[in-house]
Amino acid sequence: MIVMQLLLSFVASTLFGMIFNVPPRLLPHSGFVGMSGWAAYTFAVRSSVDSVIATFIAAFFVAFLSNAFARRYRAPATIFIVPGILPLVPGGTAFEAMRHVVMNDYNAAIPLAAKAFMISGAIAMGLIFSEVVNQLVKRRP
Repeated sequence: MIVMQLLLSFVASTLFGMIFNVPPRLLPHSGFVGMSGWAAYTFAVRSSVDSVIATFIAAFFVAFLSNAFARRYRAPATIFIVPGILPLVPGGTAFEAMRHVVMNDYNAAIPLAAKAFMISGAIAMGLIFSEVVNQLVKRRP
């Protein structure tokens, strides 16, 4: 099961990279970043970490790996970050929240919307925190 999830996250990230015109030579690397982020998320969740914290950890890892690939392949980090973060986006949760809103089931919609919002914030914070750590390491004498 986990192998299938990793394979699908690789394919999804690679295809998303194609949509955003990632250079063809870097497509496998952007797919690898997405797959690695999903692996970090899955490992954290299976270790009984809350899904919001697991998303933060995975987003941090995606940004960290993207910055390393950006230096290695002399390309902007966004080429790896944007497709790499795709598997972590809470699209299913947001969809379910909206579905419950349309059905006037607000009691079910509010917790789902809050969870989607917190996961989205965790992605943003993971990316920002990784960049802060990256800048601190660069400034070190």
